Amino acid sequence: MEIGQPPPARVRPGGPAPLLLRTVREHRAELGGISVLTARGTVDAHNAGRFGEALAEHLAHSGRTGEHPLLDLTEAYLACADAVRVPDGATAARAGSGRVLHVVQPRPHVRETLTAAALPGIRVHATPEAALHALAAAGPARAETGGPGQRSRRRGPV
Repeated sequence: MEIGQPPPARVRPGGPAPLLLRTVREHRAELGGISVLTARGTVDAHNAGRFGEALAEHLAHSGRTGEHPLLDLTEAYLACADAVRVPDGATAARAGSGRVLHVVQPRPHVRETLTAAALPGIRVHATPEAALHALAAAGPARAETGGPGQRSRRRGPV
């Protein structure tokens, strides 16, 4: 193994897993609307921008509609520093107003990476149930007020 290459245990035959993004919206009686962005595969320098755009749109949509945003990284691998900077950049404004993005990701390397980065707009949860409990404790989500002409857009899978 050369310096700068991932250890053999992290390399898939044929290269890293492609990044797949999907948004699911649901309604729960105790919480109201929830919007879950699921990232699956490897977030690396080549697709970190696409991941960032999807996360920013996810947060903007949730803000417009009053849904609770949730990021599921259960099946994701953060392969570079850019991948860690994406959630920080996308949640900076939320953190400034006291709101956070709840992240579900039981894989130890992702949890350790996000915890070590100490991102102010991120709350890490080991299970979806823990994240939903934290959302319930935080209270109802509220739509952000916007200027005239701001519309709610409902999008399917990202």
